This record gives sequence, structure tokens and C-alpha cells, in this order.
Amino acid sequence: MNESETNPPVQTELMDQIVALRHQVFTLLLVLVVVSGTLTVVLYRQAKLTGRDIAIIKPQATQIIAAFKRDLPLMENFVKQLTAYGVTHPDFQPILKKYGIVATQPAATPVVPAKK
Repeated sequence: MNESETNPPVQTELMDQIVALRHQVFTLLLVLVVVSGTLTVVLYRQAKLTGRDIAIIKPQATQIIAAFKRDLPLMENFVKQLTAYGVTHPDFQPILKKYGIVATQPAATPVVPAKK
């Protein structure tokens, strides 16, 4: 005989468990859709606000970048002057090293002994 035919209460209990699992899976999928939708709305709103902030800040950033590009030759000249000063004054070398400015030593001319 088939076992499922002889145990109707066990079969009913299994069917109840399957129905309960189906309800639980449906509920979890519904919660997942709600959470995903909420997250999508929050991220969309954040992107919209960030876009507005960028539009407001962009002119100021453009001015700052233009000023930096305008002043860049002056800054590079200042660093060259500091480097030249550091070459002639060894006490200034630690300060240059602290700020990552490498002072190149001028190549020493080789001393050629005088012929007699």
C-alpha cells in the first residue's frame, strides 16, 4: 500500500506547512518590493538634490580653478626660488624636505690638477 494513502493526517499537515511557506514567501517578496521601492525613491531624491548642489557650486569652482591656473606660474617660480635658496643655504634643506621640495645640487665641476 501507498504510505500517503494510509496517513491522511500527515498529508494534511504537510499541505498546511506548504501553504504556510507559500504565504511566507509571498509576504517576504512583497516586503522586498516595498523596501526596494523605498530605497529607489530615496536614492532618486538624493541624486536630484546633489544635482542642484552641483549646479550651485559649479560657478564658484570654475572661478577657483581659473584663479589657480592664473597663479600657477607665480607659485612655480616661488618654489624655484626656494630651491635655489636651499642650494646655497644648507640650513634651509630640512624645511624643503619637510614640504617635499627636492633641491637639486648643481653639478660640481671636476677639479683638474694643473700640469707642471
